[in-house]
Order: sequence, then structure tokens, then C-alpha cells
Amino acid sequence: MANSINRKIATTYFISGRKMTTVAIVGVLLGISIFIFMNSLSAGFDRQSSESFFKTTAHIRIYKDDVLSAPLQPENESSVLIVNPKVVPTKNTIENPNEILALVRQNEDVVLAFPQVNTPVFYNNGESQIAGTTIGFPPMEGNQMYKIESFMVQGAIQNLEMNRNGILIGSGIAERMNLNTGDNMNITSSKGVNLNLTVVGIFQTNNSKEDKTKSYVNVAVAQQLLREGNTYITDINVNVKDPNQAPDIAADLSKLTGYKAEDWKAANASYMAASRMRKIVITFISFTLLIVSCFGIYNILNMTVSQKINDIAILKAIGFNGKDVVRIFVYQALTIGMIGVVLGVGFAMILVNILSHVYIGGDIGNFPIRFEPFVFLKGISIGFVITFLAGYVPARKAAKVDPVSIFRK
Repeated sequence: MANSINRKIATTYFISGRKMTTVAIVGVLLGISIFIFMNSLSAGFDRQSSESFFKTTAHIRIYKDDVLSAPLQPENESSVLIVNPKVVPTKNTIENPNEILALVRQNEDVVLAFPQVNTPVFYNNGESQIAGTTIGFPPMEGNQMYKIESFMVQGAIQNLEMNRNGILIGSGIAERMNLNTGDNMNITSSKGVNLNLTVVGIFQTNNSKEDKTKSYVNVAVAQQLLREGNTYITDINVNVKDPNQAPDIAADLSKLTGYKAEDWKAANASYMAASRMRKIVITFISFTLLIVSCFGIYNILNMTVSQKINDIAILKAIGFNGKDVVRIFVYQALTIGMIGVVLGVGFAMILVNILSHVYIGGDIGNFPIRFEPFVFLKGISIGFVITFLAGYVPARKAAKVDPVSIFRK
């Protein structure tokens, strides 16, 4: 019964101060909508960059790292011979690749692992010549990892599986050399090997650098270009269940195999640092806006307490205690918060929907933003917490009012 009366009084205060409560609601609306919008934008950028990375990058890459020359003098000698460390000219290939693959696949977090051979080449077609890189891998496993079929514009990835002397080329190579599916082209490796291959497909990632230089062939073809046998492997690509756990899994695989295991975050350290900085800036701005709206509610309720000081004294004189007074103003604050949050979520959904249909081109396509349920729930939760705190502080002030001293005045 008491709670019902408290709500009615809170509603009366809410309605009687329409202008001030409207300003408070608008403040919450803008704070919540911009918080959700900017955090959805940040999540969209992260998702788009991850998808872009994984078109050409595995979660983990296992390879033999360069070895630096060591001092000629043993460490236990009294004098130390200082030398300029240089890369030791060794063959950067994985020894016993089949055994290493078997070890990697035993890890319960690994969902896919396959061998790869990278080699620089020249693409030749008549007088046209382009420098680039060809990647030899098992076609179907490579497609499972990189989703190559999703950006094929001619032919199919299955054609490479069926044609051992086939090649998939980027759209930039095809355009500059006037090639189509079914045409023959010649490639020359750094070892001077010339091979005539059939174009079985053309892909377009919308990354112009990749499309103008990269191609895919079968592993055996890449080994042939380097004059190597069927055990010559330069990399082992690994995908795991959770890409965000790749750094920890990479450390375990490095210890297990004895080779360098580089996760996708380490391979793109500069971009990840920029991404973290962007998140910090966006979070700071969005929280600042919420705090501003919080102060708006606080000021309005504080003014309400000052204006209704005589009413509060009468309420306490007729039997309302401090907790009842706190409830009245907290109810009012939560009502403002609830309306502001609902309208803010609706406005944020409109903004996200509009921007998600804006085409910006390049390898991004539409603007990288969409509905993020977690972000919306986070915004709603923070909105209610902030409005509660903004109402509780002046409510505590109202609860401490001494009715006797008010009546004397």
C-alpha cells in the first residue's frame, strides 16, 4: 500500500514538472542512443577487420623462423667477442611436415590444419609480365579456411582440385594480362622454372594489392616451381575454435612443434594497437555522454527536491519516513530513465539501420555496422544504473529533511 502511494506521488511530481522531465528524458535518450551507436560501430569495425584478415590469413601460422648468428666466443669465457648478428643462411622449411601436422591436429582446439608453400613468381603472357606471389595448398582445405568460393568471380575452387596444372588468379592479374577462365598463362619462379598453367578461376577480394599479385595453385605445382620434393613445406596454417584464443594456443603449438607459431593478432600488431586505441576513444566519448545525461537527471531532481521541500516536510510530518521519500524520487528517476532508455534504443536502432545500408565501396562494401545484441543490452543496463544513481543522491538529501525546521521557516 505504501509503495503504491509512493509511486502515485512520484508520478505527480513527474507530470507536474513536464519541461524539466522532458529535458532529462532527452538527455538520457541522446546518451543511450549515442552509446549504443558508437559501440556498435566499434564492434562492426572489429568484425570487418577480422573478416578481412581471415580472407588471406590463418588464425595461426607455423613456420621456421630466421636464426641469428651468435657470438663466436663461449659465454663462460672471461672476454666476450662482440659480433654484429646476422641472419644465418639456412633453409626455412618445416622438417617432417607430416609428423608436425599430426601433432598439431591432436590439439582439441584445432579445427583445421594444412600445409602451404609460398613462392615469388613472375606472371607472363606475351610481353606482359607481373611480379607476384603464388600459394600452393590443398584447394578444398584452403577454401574451408579462407572462404575463397565467396569471392570467386569466374570459375570455381573445385576446378583447381580437379586440374593439377590449374591456377586461380586475382582479378587485377586477369585484367592487366587480359585473361579469362580457360586461358593458358606462363609463370616463372625465382629458381628459373617456367610452367604453363591453365586459368581455372578468377577471384576478387576487393583488396587491390592482393588481387594484382596473388594466385593459388596446388602444393605439387608450388614445389615444382622451387625444384623441391613433396616434403618441402614452408608453412602450416591452423584455424582454431575461438580466434580470440589464438595467442595462447599458438604458444602451446610452438612448444609442441619447436617451430615459430604466430597468431593473427601478433601478425597484425600495429592494426590491433590502433583498434584498441579506437575502442578506448569511443568508450570514453560514449561514457562521457552518459555521465552528462546523468548530471542532467541529478540537477533536475535536485531542483525538484528544493521546490518540493515543503511537500516533503508535510509527508514526513504525516508519517512518511526517509525510505518512503527515497523511493518517491528514485521512482521518478527510474521513470525518466525507462522512457529515455526505450526511446534511446529505438533511436539507436534507426541510426544503425540507416548506416548499415550506406555503401562505401572498396573491400568493405556497406558500412560495417549492424545490430549487436550485447551492445544493446549493455547500453540498457548502464542506462538504468546511471539513472538510478542520479536519482538516489538527491533522494537521500530529501530523506534527511527535518520537517520541524522547515515549518519554523
